[in-house]
Amino acid sequence: MPLVEVTIIEGRPPERKRALIREVTDAVEHALEAPRASIRVVIREVPAAHWGVGGEPKG
Repeated sequence: MPLVEVTIIEGRPPERKRALIREVTDAVEHALEAPRASIRVVIREVPAAHWGVGGEPKG
């Protein structure tokens, strides 16, 4: 059972997250030849203030 965890900055609309889940599932199904029903995708949303790039917070 493949499990993929994706961490993103919060704020994207639900339809974009649904598209991400669908496309990650497609990629895992293709790359690993895993049964689609066995693939799990978890999206973790992080507040921008908790996300740093180059030593600086994004929010």
